[in-house]
Amino acid sequence: MLIAEQILHFPNGVDMELNNWNGTPKPEPCILEGAFTRLEPLSVERHARSLFEAASAPGAPDRFRFLFDHAPAEFEELRFWAEKAEASSDPLFFSVIDRTTGRAEGRQALMRIDRVHGVIEIGNVMWGPAMTRTRVATEAFFLMASYAFELGYRRFEWKCDNANLPSRRAAERFGFQFEGVFRQHMVIKGLNRDTAWFAMTDSDWPRLRAGFERWLHPANFDSSGQQLSKLSFDP
Repeated sequence: MLIAEQILHFPNGVDMELNNWNGTPKPEPCILEGAFTRLEPLSVERHARSLFEAASAPGAPDRFRFLFDHAPAEFEELRFWAEKAEASSDPLFFSVIDRTTGRAEGRQALMRIDRVHGVIEIGNVMWGPAMTRTRVATEAFFLMASYAFELGYRRFEWKCDNANLPSRRAAERFGFQFEGVFRQHMVIKGLNRDTAWFAMTDSDWPRLRAGFERWLHPANFDSSGQQLSKLSFDP
């Protein structure tokens, strides 16, 4: 049940009054279990080695181009990063576990957590080659979005470098609405970043959740794990 009780609703979707709004709880390190994927609080002891292997797989270093951190050249670099990530509460990092193999194939975080206004972002996403374009990746996103809305957050955001076309396409596939570009928003690794903003709201979520649940149903996949129907959302 959402904490916010939305009092008045208007055709444009804007809530004019939230008299009973009391903010949202803080997300906690917890295990989020899906059919194909498990999100676990990032742990150096349990996940660092497999995260390093995922980050070192062929093609994986290219995925760090738009991230705040660099692709690790040695395991100790990844371990040092993971120690800081494990200790952080914002961003709150999770490792993405492929339930078939039990390995951490990527990581993602809840970040820029605004409990007062009920706004939260998924970011610091690095999905290794083994999970890219698989149901593991889609369910990893779904589990995190579900957790945020179940906590009562009103707005769930996705931001990326405007030049990061794969990230923009992922946001659109997951049902986010594009809200514009913040020009010269950041300097990342010595380069300018124009930031593309995407968001979904708690009023969007029931429709989007139904689409994810249809797509993730085991009946939507053949014996090799290939989808039978694409992810789609009813109007």
